[in-house]
Amino acid sequence: LRSAMAAWARAVRGLLLDVSGVLYDSGDGGGVPIAGSVEAVSRIKASGLKLRFCTNETQATREQFVKKLRGLGFDISVAEVTAPAPAACRILKERNLRPHLLVHDDLVPEFAGIDKANPNCVVIGDAAENFTYANLNEAFRVLIGMEKPVLISLGRGRYYKETDGLKLDVGAYMKALEYACDIEAEVVGKPAKRFFESALAEMGVPAQQAIMIGDDIVNDVGGAQQCGMRALQVRTGKYRPCDENHPQVKPEAYVNNLAEAVDVILQQM
Repeated sequence: LRSAMAAWARAVRGLLLDVSGVLYDSGDGGGVPIAGSVEAVSRIKASGLKLRFCTNETQATREQFVKKLRGLGFDISVAEVTAPAPAACRILKERNLRPHLLVHDDLVPEFAGIDKANPNCVVIGDAAENFTYANLNEAFRVLIGMEKPVLISLGRGRYYKETDGLKLDVGAYMKALEYACDIEAEVVGKPAKRFFESALAEMGVPAQQAIMIGDDIVNDVGGAQQCGMRALQVRTGKYRPCDENHPQVKPEAYVNNLAEAVDVILQQM
Protein backbone atom coordinates (compact mmCIF):
# COMPACT_ATOMS: atom_id res chain seq x y z
CA LEU A 1 0.00 0.00 0.00
CA ARG A 2 2.83 2.41 0.85
CA SER A 3 5.14 1.89 -2.15
CA ALA A 4 4.46 2.13 -5.88
CA MET A 5 1.02 0.66 -5.26
CA ALA A 6 -0.03 4.03 -3.88
CA ALA A 7 -0.06 5.60 -7.35
CA TRP A 8 -3.77 6.21 -6.66
CA ALA A 9 -2.78 8.79 -4.04
CA ARG A 10 -0.99 11.15 -6.46
CA ALA A 11 -2.14 14.58 -7.67
CA VAL A 12 -5.02 14.85 -5.20
CA ARG A 13 -6.54 18.25 -4.44
CA GLY A 14 -9.76 17.26 -2.73
CA LEU A 15 -11.19 14.53 -0.51
CA LEU A 16 -14.83 13.53 -0.14
CA LEU A 17 -15.52 11.62 3.06
CA ASP A 18 -18.51 9.47 3.79
CA VAL A 19 -19.49 10.06 7.42
CA SER A 20 -21.31 7.10 8.97
CA GLY A 21 -18.94 4.12 9.02
CA VAL A 22 -15.90 6.24 8.11
CA LEU A 23 -15.84 8.93 10.81
CA TYR A 24 -18.08 7.22 13.36
CA ASP A 25 -20.56 4.43 13.99
CA SER A 26 -23.99 5.85 14.81
CA GLY A 27 -26.09 4.54 17.68
CA ASP A 28 -27.70 5.35 21.02
CA GLY A 29 -26.10 8.30 22.78
CA GLY A 30 -24.84 9.75 19.48
CA GLY A 31 -22.52 6.91 18.50
CA VAL A 32 -18.75 6.47 18.74
CA PRO A 33 -15.87 7.86 16.65
CA ILE A 34 -13.83 5.30 14.70
CA ALA A 35 -10.26 5.14 16.05
CA GLY A 36 -7.97 7.73 14.46
CA SER A 37 -10.71 9.47 12.47
CA VAL A 38 -10.94 12.70 14.53
CA GLU A 39 -7.20 13.28 14.11
CA ALA A 40 -7.36 12.28 10.42
CA VAL A 41 -9.90 15.05 9.70
CA SER A 42 -7.67 17.60 11.48
CA ARG A 43 -4.67 16.45 9.43
CA ILE A 44 -6.62 16.80 6.16
CA LYS A 45 -7.58 20.36 7.09
CA ALA A 46 -4.01 21.25 8.11
CA SER A 47 -2.70 19.87 4.79
CA GLY A 48 -4.60 22.38 2.67
CA LEU A 49 -6.56 19.71 0.80
CA LYS A 50 -10.15 20.64 -0.04
CA LEU A 51 -12.67 18.62 1.98
CA ARG A 52 -16.37 17.76 1.76
CA PHE A 53 -18.35 15.49 4.01
CA CYS A 54 -20.72 13.57 1.71
CA THR A 55 -23.45 11.91 3.69
CA ASN A 56 -26.71 10.16 2.94
CA GLU A 57 -27.67 10.84 6.56
CA THR A 58 -31.38 11.65 6.66
CA GLN A 59 -32.29 11.09 10.31
CA ALA A 60 -31.43 14.66 11.31
CA THR A 61 -31.09 18.17 9.92
CA ARG A 62 -27.55 19.10 8.90
CA GLU A 63 -27.38 21.40 11.92
CA GLN A 64 -28.25 18.58 14.36
CA PHE A 65 -25.93 16.18 12.56
CA VAL A 66 -22.97 18.58 12.66
CA LYS A 67 -23.62 19.39 16.33
CA LYS A 68 -23.46 15.66 17.13
CA LEU A 69 -20.18 15.20 15.20
CA ARG A 70 -18.62 18.26 16.85
CA GLY A 71 -19.62 16.71 20.18
CA LEU A 72 -17.64 13.60 19.16
CA GLY A 73 -14.59 15.82 18.54
CA PHE A 74 -14.74 16.39 14.77
CA ASP A 75 -13.80 19.72 13.18
CA ILE A 76 -16.80 20.07 10.86
CA SER A 77 -19.21 22.83 9.86
CA VAL A 78 -22.62 22.78 8.15
CA ALA A 79 -21.12 24.52 5.11
CA GLU A 80 -18.82 21.51 4.52
CA VAL A 81 -21.63 18.95 4.40
CA THR A 82 -23.30 17.75 1.19
CA ALA A 83 -26.52 15.99 2.19
CA PRO A 84 -29.65 14.75 0.36
CA ALA A 85 -32.42 16.82 1.99
CA PRO A 86 -31.26 20.28 0.78
CA ALA A 87 -30.68 18.81 -2.69
CA ALA A 88 -34.20 17.34 -2.66
CA CYS A 89 -35.65 20.72 -1.65
CA ARG A 90 -34.00 22.34 -4.68
CA ILE A 91 -35.59 19.73 -6.97
CA LEU A 92 -39.03 20.13 -5.34
CA LYS A 93 -38.92 23.92 -5.85
CA GLU A 94 -37.61 23.68 -9.43
CA ARG A 95 -40.41 21.30 -10.43
CA ASN A 96 -43.25 22.71 -8.30
CA LEU A 97 -43.57 19.43 -6.45
CA ARG A 98 -45.49 19.20 -3.18
CA PRO A 99 -44.21 16.24 -1.18
CA HIS A 100 -45.86 13.71 1.04
CA LEU A 101 -42.96 13.07 3.46
CA LEU A 102 -42.03 9.62 4.70
CA VAL A 103 -38.96 10.69 6.65
CA HIS A 104 -37.53 10.73 10.16
CA ASP A 105 -39.29 13.23 12.46
CA ASP A 106 -35.97 15.01 13.05
CA LEU A 107 -35.54 15.67 9.31
CA VAL A 108 -38.88 17.46 8.84
CA PRO A 109 -37.45 20.96 9.57
CA GLU A 110 -35.28 20.68 6.40
CA PHE A 111 -38.55 20.86 4.41
CA ALA A 112 -39.95 23.87 6.32
CA GLY A 113 -40.04 26.15 3.27
CA ILE A 114 -41.76 23.61 1.02
CA ASP A 115 -45.51 23.51 0.23
CA LYS A 116 -46.84 20.12 1.36
CA ALA A 117 -50.58 20.68 0.78
CA ASN A 118 -52.30 18.33 -1.67
CA PRO A 119 -49.13 16.31 -2.41
CA ASN A 120 -48.12 15.40 -5.97
CA CYS A 121 -45.05 13.31 -5.07
CA VAL A 122 -43.58 11.24 -2.24
CA VAL A 123 -40.19 11.89 -0.61
CA ILE A 124 -38.75 8.95 1.30
CA GLY A 125 -35.75 9.10 3.64
CA ASP A 126 -34.35 6.90 6.39
CA ALA A 127 -37.45 7.09 8.56
CA ALA A 128 -36.18 4.40 10.97
CA GLU A 129 -39.00 3.76 13.51
CA ASN A 130 -41.43 5.65 11.25
CA PHE A 131 -41.25 2.83 8.70
CA THR A 132 -44.49 1.28 9.93
CA TYR A 133 -46.91 -0.62 7.73
CA ALA A 134 -49.41 2.23 8.12
CA ASN A 135 -46.91 4.90 7.04
CA LEU A 136 -45.60 2.89 4.08
CA ASN A 137 -49.17 2.14 3.01
CA GLU A 138 -50.09 5.82 3.22
CA ALA A 139 -47.15 6.71 0.94
CA PHE A 140 -48.18 3.88 -1.39
CA ARG A 141 -51.75 5.26 -1.61
CA VAL A 142 -50.49 8.75 -2.47
CA LEU A 143 -48.35 7.30 -5.29
CA ILE A 144 -50.85 4.82 -6.68
CA GLY A 145 -53.47 7.59 -6.83
CA MET A 146 -51.35 9.63 -9.25
CA GLU A 147 -51.46 9.40 -13.02
CA LYS A 148 -47.65 9.61 -13.16
CA PRO A 149 -46.31 8.76 -9.71
CA VAL A 150 -43.15 10.59 -8.60
CA LEU A 151 -41.06 8.98 -5.86
CA ILE A 152 -37.95 10.81 -4.66
CA SER A 153 -35.61 8.82 -2.41
CA LEU A 154 -32.93 10.40 -0.23
CA GLY A 155 -30.46 7.62 -0.97
CA ARG A 156 -30.77 3.92 -1.80
CA GLY A 157 -28.58 2.27 0.83
CA ARG A 158 -29.46 -1.31 1.77
CA TYR A 159 -28.27 -1.19 5.36
CA TYR A 160 -25.90 0.70 7.64
CA LYS A 161 -24.06 -0.02 10.85
CA GLU A 162 -24.99 1.23 14.29
CA THR A 163 -23.16 0.39 17.50
CA ASP A 164 -25.63 -2.44 18.20
CA GLY A 165 -25.53 -3.96 14.70
CA LEU A 166 -26.73 -3.55 11.12
CA LYS A 167 -29.97 -1.63 10.36
CA LEU A 168 -32.19 -1.65 7.28
CA ASP A 169 -31.75 1.53 5.26
CA VAL A 170 -34.06 3.60 3.04
CA GLY A 171 -33.28 1.58 -0.12
CA ALA A 172 -35.20 -1.46 1.13
CA TYR A 173 -38.37 0.60 1.61
CA MET A 174 -37.81 2.52 -1.63
CA LYS A 175 -37.76 -0.83 -3.46
CA ALA A 176 -41.04 -1.87 -1.80
CA LEU A 177 -42.78 1.27 -3.11
CA GLU A 178 -41.16 0.91 -6.55
CA TYR A 179 -42.41 -2.68 -6.77
CA ALA A 180 -45.91 -1.92 -5.50
CA CYS A 181 -46.40 1.03 -7.88
CA ASP A 182 -44.34 -0.34 -10.80
CA ILE A 183 -42.24 2.84 -10.92
CA GLU A 184 -38.60 3.84 -10.58
CA ALA A 185 -37.58 6.21 -7.82
CA GLU A 186 -35.39 9.25 -8.45
CA VAL A 187 -32.45 8.97 -6.07
CA VAL A 188 -31.06 12.15 -4.50
CA GLY A 189 -27.86 11.47 -2.58
CA LYS A 190 -25.21 8.83 -3.17
CA PRO A 191 -24.77 7.15 -5.67
CA ALA A 192 -26.52 9.76 -7.87
CA LYS A 193 -24.11 11.52 -10.20
CA ARG A 194 -25.63 14.94 -9.53
CA PHE A 195 -24.94 14.53 -5.82
CA PHE A 196 -21.22 13.85 -6.28
CA GLU A 197 -20.96 16.56 -8.93
CA SER A 198 -22.44 19.17 -6.62
CA ALA A 199 -19.93 18.19 -3.89
CA LEU A 200 -17.07 18.57 -6.40
CA ALA A 201 -18.44 21.94 -7.55
CA GLU A 202 -18.68 23.13 -3.93
CA MET A 203 -14.99 22.21 -3.49
CA GLY A 204 -13.96 23.63 -6.86
CA VAL A 205 -12.01 20.46 -7.67
CA PRO A 206 -12.33 18.37 -10.87
CA ALA A 207 -13.27 14.70 -10.47
CA GLN A 208 -9.82 13.56 -11.66
CA GLN A 209 -8.17 15.32 -8.69
CA ALA A 210 -10.56 14.03 -6.01
CA ILE A 211 -10.78 10.85 -3.94
CA MET A 212 -13.93 9.53 -2.25
CA ILE A 213 -13.46 7.48 0.92
CA GLY A 214 -16.40 5.35 2.01
CA ASP A 215 -17.59 2.13 3.65
CA ASP A 216 -20.33 1.38 1.08
CA ILE A 217 -18.86 -0.46 -1.92
CA VAL A 218 -21.80 0.38 -4.22
CA ASN A 219 -23.01 3.83 -3.19
CA ASP A 220 -19.72 5.42 -2.08
CA VAL A 221 -17.06 3.66 -4.16
CA GLY A 222 -19.09 2.75 -7.25
CA GLY A 223 -20.95 6.08 -7.33
CA ALA A 224 -17.73 8.11 -7.10
CA GLN A 225 -15.96 6.06 -9.77
CA GLN A 226 -18.87 6.61 -12.18
CA CYS A 227 -18.17 10.34 -11.86
CA GLY A 228 -14.51 9.88 -12.74
CA MET A 229 -13.19 10.03 -9.19
CA ARG A 230 -10.84 7.64 -7.47
CA ALA A 231 -12.40 5.83 -4.52
CA LEU A 232 -11.18 3.92 -1.48
CA GLN A 233 -13.03 1.35 0.61
CA VAL A 234 -12.40 1.45 4.36
CA ARG A 235 -12.59 -1.75 6.39
CA THR A 236 -14.74 0.00 9.02
CA GLY A 237 -18.48 0.70 9.36
CA LYS A 238 -20.61 -1.72 7.41
CA TYR A 239 -17.66 -3.13 5.46
CA ARG A 240 -17.81 -6.91 5.15
CA PRO A 241 -15.02 -9.12 3.74
CA CYS A 242 -17.27 -10.16 0.82
CA ASP A 243 -17.09 -6.51 -0.40
CA GLU A 244 -13.57 -7.33 -1.63
CA ASN A 245 -15.02 -9.76 -4.19
CA HIS A 246 -17.69 -7.41 -5.52
CA PRO A 247 -18.52 -8.42 -9.11
CA GLN A 248 -18.83 -4.84 -10.46
CA VAL A 249 -16.99 -2.43 -8.18
CA LYS A 250 -13.23 -2.43 -7.61
CA PRO A 251 -11.89 0.40 -5.44
CA GLU A 252 -8.45 1.91 -6.09
CA ALA A 253 -7.45 0.43 -2.73
CA TYR A 254 -8.77 -1.06 0.49
CA VAL A 255 -7.55 0.71 3.63
CA ASN A 256 -8.06 -0.39 7.20
CA ASN A 257 -9.51 2.99 8.19
CA LEU A 258 -9.58 6.69 7.34
CA ALA A 259 -6.35 7.36 9.27
CA GLU A 260 -4.42 4.91 7.09
CA ALA A 261 -5.81 6.46 3.88
CA VAL A 262 -4.83 9.95 5.05
CA ASP A 263 -1.31 8.73 5.92
CA VAL A 264 -0.75 7.48 2.37
CA ILE A 265 -2.31 10.53 0.68
CA LEU A 266 -0.31 13.03 2.75
CA GLN A 267 2.95 11.14 2.08
CA GLN A 268 2.38 11.72 -1.66
CA MET A 269 1.97 15.48 -1.27
